[in-house]
Parts: sequence; C-alpha cells; structure tokens
Amino acid sequence: MSDFSIVENLLTDTWVKASWEEFLAYAEDDTYERGKFYYDRGDLRIEMTPLGSGHASNNSVTSKVVSLFATLKQIRIKEYTNVSLRKTGVAEAQPDISFYIGSDFRFPPKNNSPIDINEFGAPALVIEIAATSLNDDLNRKKLLYEGIGVQEYWVVDVKASDVIAFEISQGNSREIQESRVLPGLEIAIVEEALRRSQTEDDGQINRWLIQIFS
Repeated sequence: MSDFSIVENLLTDTWVKASWEEFLAYAEDDTYERGKFYYDRGDLRIEMTPLGSGHASNNSVTSKVVSLFATLKQIRIKEYTNVSLRKTGVAEAQPDISFYIGSDFRFPPKNNSPIDINEFGAPALVIEIAATSLNDDLNRKKLLYEGIGVQEYWVVDVKASDVIAFEISQGNSREIQESRVLPGLEIAIVEEALRRSQTEDDGQINRWLIQIFS
C-alpha cells in the first residue's frame, strides 16, 4: 500500500472519486485481488460481484464465435481474457474479453503487468459480459473505451441473450448490426449462439458455427 491515507471502506461496484495514485494503491491491495478494476479520468470502479454460470457461459460462447470466425476467415487475431489495459495516469480497464485484430499489431510481453496502451495500442475489439452491470457497461464504460482508442465495443446482456455492438471512431460511437473489425460477422449470429447455449453443448454450437462460417 502507498504511504498516503485512503478510505478504508471503499464502495465497490460503483464509481468513486480517486486519484491515479489511489487507484494504483487499491489495485495493488490484496483485499481486492478478486476484483475487476476500472479508472477513467479521476473516477475509480472496482467490481466485486460474484460471477455465476450465466456470465461464464456467455463469456465462453462469445469468445468461441469471434475466434472461430477469425480462424476460418484467416484473420490474424490475439485474444485476452480479463487483461488490464492501462493508459498511465488517465485510464485503466479490465474487460471480460479483448481482441487485437489485423496484420500490424504487436504482441505485448508475456508477464503480469497491464498492457501499456501508449506502447501497444488499444485492442480492436473489447467485450463486456453484463450480468449485473448492464447500465454501467452501456454508459460510463463505453465512454472509457471511446477514450482509450478501442475500435469496436460489444456489451452482452446475459439476461436477454442480446448483444449491443458499437463502432467507435474519433472518440464517438454508433450502434452496428455487423462487425467492422471482423467484416461479415453479423451480431445476430452471436446472439443466436448465445440462445443455443441454453440448450446445446459446446460441440453442437461449434459445429453449427463452422457450418455457418464456411
């Protein structure tokens, strides 16, 4: 912990005022080692809500759709789960899934440090799985991802099996029905895979996706 005084009983699962130094102190505190950390221009959010099977399943299915599509379409891609994305002094995010996509990205070093966005750039696609945080994912976090240079942002609504997808350009976003960073991938296909996962196993879903994408 740092030498300065910080609030002992920090409110979690909401945005609170904090300096960058306070954010780093919380991030390094073992008390919150199970939390997901977000920081955006003077505001901190630590998510400590337990994640159930709905969140876990939607995370897995969404990841499979993107990875299989990129594989079959021979698109260069690198996936990260729960990785910390850091723009030092300004912002940090820990999305459920993020993908670097395209021919020109560099692999960050394989260590336990956050990915330095100033050095490696932001992922092309970031995905949040919203089981209990839908409103925040669609609002404040969207602004965060607009600010750090993400090209596309998806929010998966676990309860409704819906995907709300946004294209981000020059710090602004608009809703889309087909991915721009993965041309040809319709958001409706992701939603159908999520619905199928309620009654079908992973093998069935994968075989259906391969048939669709081929």
